[in-house]
Amino acid sequence: MKKGSGKRARASSPPKGASALKKKPAAKKKRRSAAAAPPAEYNILLTATLCLLALGAVMVFSASSTTQVLSDGNLSNSALFLKRTVMYGAIGLLVMHLVARHGLAAVRQLTPVFLVCSLFLLLVVLVAGTSANGASRWLGAGPLQFQPSELAKLALVLYGADMLARKPKMTRSVGDLMPYLLVVGAACLLIMAEPDMGTTMVVAFSTGAMLVAAGVRPRDLGLIALCVGSLALLAAVIEPYRMARLTGFLNPGSDAAGAGFQAAQAKIALGSGGIFGVGIGDGVAKAGFLPEAHTDMISAVIGEELGLFGIVGVVGLFSLFGYAGLRVAQRARDRYSKLLVAGLTSMVMVQATINLFAVMGLAPLTGVPLPFVSYGNSSLLTTLFAVGLILGVARSGTAGAGKLRVVEGGHSPARKRSRASRGKSAQSRSGSGGNRRPRRAGDGRRRRAAG
Repeated sequence: MKKGSGKRARASSPPKGASALKKKPAAKKKRRSAAAAPPAEYNILLTATLCLLALGAVMVFSASSTTQVLSDGNLSNSALFLKRTVMYGAIGLLVMHLVARHGLAAVRQLTPVFLVCSLFLLLVVLVAGTSANGASRWLGAGPLQFQPSELAKLALVLYGADMLARKPKMTRSVGDLMPYLLVVGAACLLIMAEPDMGTTMVVAFSTGAMLVAAGVRPRDLGLIALCVGSLALLAAVIEPYRMARLTGFLNPGSDAAGAGFQAAQAKIALGSGGIFGVGIGDGVAKAGFLPEAHTDMISAVIGEELGLFGIVGVVGLFSLFGYAGLRVAQRARDRYSKLLVAGLTSMVMVQATINLFAVMGLAPLTGVPLPFVSYGNSSLLTTLFAVGLILGVARSGTAGAGKLRVVEGGHSPARKRSRASRGKSAQSRSGSGGNRRPRRAGDGRRRRAAG
């Protein structure tokens, strides 16, 4: 009885390898879920973008509602700019999601189309554009207006990343870079003709950042920067209103009621906010004192209503965005992805820096909106499109991810190759006479017994 019971117990117990076979699918599922999870940079970029969009919706409503009520006295129209911001923000988020999932390869193939269309629209806006505040920058009417310069700065980054990735030898000298620089220069001339010096500065700095990422020599970068700086100074000197802004920046108290009025009111708004601000909706600078409060000067409204705490929060969110973007560029799989992410991240960060510096009195006013936060349909759509491209690169993985592959049995291909090479070397050693192992005395007897 005891022997039979022991046999039945051994027969009912599962084999030793069965538990290991059951564990393998679970381990594979864990490995697949770990591989599918986006990296930390992806989450940081997405979180910073959504936080800035939420802050922008709140501050656009706060800055524009008072102006709308004072202009026509109609409370029902106070949320006009908020509705447009939410509508275009929802469209932009949908575009960002689609581009991040499926659009990276298609966008690279369509780069020439983007570039040609943007240059054509820059020509059209000079002839048939809608004028406002002495500038012809928009096509369309009402809520369906579009700013071609926003598309142009995005197209130039796409074009530069594609060209510098396909022709890395271009970075050897300024002469080799001339085809790319001529295209950028032609676009900048068209943008300056609108006139729009702020967007031209964003394009110039973004191009410089991409050239740095591409490995252009510092001597060549210095020569390009000298030429661009000279042209920018010339453009400021020959245009009276730009010269007035420059002198107002160098001597803020010289014309506080004229050219320096906007800068002076921005400083007053920032100073009135203190540490924690006067509260959302309670600011007074937007009520006729601060021109373009919901667009170019929205940072001053944030400083007044949220105080230093709000400004530091905005700077912190953009710092997270810049850090995550540059990390994605550093860890990208190929040269095109590296240059693309470096250019797009620099485009957003340069625009934010110019806006914040101008409001704080650290740079002349140029009319550059704050990305994600200021009211502007074209700027919001193109910026979210750029974020979608960055997220797409982050989602596709890093350069090191392609080198790690899971192989069943717990052995990597490199280990298998090393074992195969060791086996071949052992066979070669056994085949040579000098490396043949001496036979022990009992080997022959064991082989005869086995036979």
